[in-house]
Amino acid sequence: MAQEYEQLLLKNQLCFPMYACSRKIVGSYTPYLKPLGLTYTQYVVLMVLWEQESVNVGQLGEVLRLDAGTLTPLLKRLEKAGYVTRERSKEDERITLISITPAGEALKDQCKDIPLQMAAKDSPLSEKDAKELYRLLYLFLDGK
Repeated sequence: MAQEYEQLLLKNQLCFPMYACSRKIVGSYTPYLKPLGLTYTQYVVLMVLWEQESVNVGQLGEVLRLDAGTLTPLLKRLEKAGYVTRERSKEDERITLISITPAGEALKDQCKDIPLQMAAKDSPLSEKDAKELYRLLYLFLDGK
């Protein structure tokens, strides 16, 4: 390839290994989440709700860095499964509030060991390297 196109080589892209790692990590969750009928994205939504109990769609999207178009069908599926409720805010009907249900809260107990199981998987990173990667990823995400 001509030198003027060097920037188009896949090996020169920072985005590609980030993308491939993300897919690999999310895929690693499948054996733990599939038996529970959850996708990774549904799981992280539940993690937010286990922490905060109730949030509006905008807040949830901000925390998870997802748009409403991605969240709406996902939240409908979680609602159909009985894990969350969706209701309009009484103060502002443009705002949809998402709340964890007792069934969603009970699912927390079934998920509590997933982070430990994921951490126990073979990883080429030391604890120090993992913390540094975490720091760098958030540095990149937050643009600071």
